[in-house]
Amino acid sequence: MKLELSADDKKFINEVRTFLRDNLDPELAEKVRLGYPVSIAEQAIWTRKLNARGWAAPNWPLEFGGTGWSMVRRHIFDVEMKLHHAPELQGFGFSMVGPAIIKYGTSEQQAEYLPKILNADISWCQGYSEPQAGSDLATVQTRAIVDGDDYVISGSKIWTSAAERADHIFLLVRTDPEAKSQLGISFLLAKMDAPGIVVKPLLAFNGKRLWNQVFFDQVRVPRENRLGEENEGWTVAKNLLGNERLLVSRVAENRRILSNVLEALNDIQLDTFSNKIAELRIRLEALDKTALRFLSRFDEGLPIGAEPSMLKLKGSQLVQDMDHVLFEIAGYYGLPLDSVARQEEPIGPACTDMAASGMFHHRGFTIAGGTSEIQRNIIARQVLGLG
Repeated sequence: MKLELSADDKKFINEVRTFLRDNLDPELAEKVRLGYPVSIAEQAIWTRKLNARGWAAPNWPLEFGGTGWSMVRRHIFDVEMKLHHAPELQGFGFSMVGPAIIKYGTSEQQAEYLPKILNADISWCQGYSEPQAGSDLATVQTRAIVDGDDYVISGSKIWTSAAERADHIFLLVRTDPEAKSQLGISFLLAKMDAPGIVVKPLLAFNGKRLWNQVFFDQVRVPRENRLGEENEGWTVAKNLLGNERLLVSRVAENRRILSNVLEALNDIQLDTFSNKIAELRIRLEALDKTALRFLSRFDEGLPIGAEPSMLKLKGSQLVQDMDHVLFEIAGYYGLPLDSVARQEEPIGPACTDMAASGMFHHRGFTIAGGTSEIQRNIIARQVLGLG
C-alpha cells in the first residue's frame, strides 16, 4: 500500500513546480495567499494557462480534455497548487456539472458545454438546497412543468454560492409531484439571465456576500437542457461527485494555511505556540498518510467503503483548528474581525490581515458536503458496524 511517493511522483512534483514558477503571477499568488478575492478575469486567465498545459481538469477522462491521472497524482497536484497559492478553478464547472455532463449528457451537450468549461468561457452555480430542503435534497419543491418544448420553473434555491457571478446554473427540480421522495426529480441546465430569475444576496455576519437565494418565477428552460432522463435527476445528482468523495481530506488547504501560520509565527517568535504547532503538524501528516492509503487502494482497484468520511471529518476540523491558531497569533497585532474596510496596511505579517475572515468562512467546512455529525453516523454504521 502506497504511503510514500515514488520517483515518478517526485519528478511530477518538480514538473508542476516549474510550471508554477513560469506561469503563476506572483501578485496573484500573493492575493490568494492572503485570502483576498480573485476576480473572474484573473481566474479565467489562470484556467486558460492550465488548459493549455492540459491540466485544467485532472478529474476528467483524457478524451474529454482531462488528464487521466491516478487519484494519488491528483492529490499531489492539488497539494502543490495550494502550497504555491494558485487560484482555485471554477469548482462547480470542473468538479460537479462537467463530470455529470460527461456521464449523462448527450453528445450535443458535451460539445456545447465541456470546451467552454475548460477554457473558462462559462461559469456555473449549483441550485440544490431550498429553504425547506437543505441536507435532505430529496424533498426539493421547486417545480418544473412541461409546456411544449420548455420546462416552466417556479420556486427558489438558497445558499447558492457564486450565483451573482455565474452565467449558468444546474439545478434539481420536481417534475412529478406525485412521486415519492427521490423519484420525480429532474436535473436541468439553465442560463442565469433567463427572464424570471432573480438573485438576492445572503450576507455573512461580517458583511461578506458568501451565498445567495435564487428565485424562479415562471422561468422557461428548453427541455433539451435536461441532463439525463426526466424524473431521474436524483441519479445524476447522487453520482455527481463520483470518485470526488475520496478527495475530501483538505490536506492541500491545510498545508496552505500551515505555511501562513509558520510565517506569522516566525515574525513574533512566540514559544507559547510551539506545542500547538507541533500537534497541528502531526495531525496533518497523519491525515496525509491516511489519504494516500485510501487513494492508493482505489488506484490498485481495491474497494473503498465509507472510510473517506473519516478524511472529511478530520480534514475539515483541522482546517478550523489551523485557522484558530492563526487567529490567536494575529491577536497579538490587535486584528479586527475583518480588515477589508481598513485603509491602513496590516500590522505584522500580511497573511494575518484576512485571517479572521478566513476563519469564519471555514466554519462552513464542517457543514458543507455533509456535516460532521453525518460523517460520524456513516463511520459508526458502515465502518465500525455500530447501531
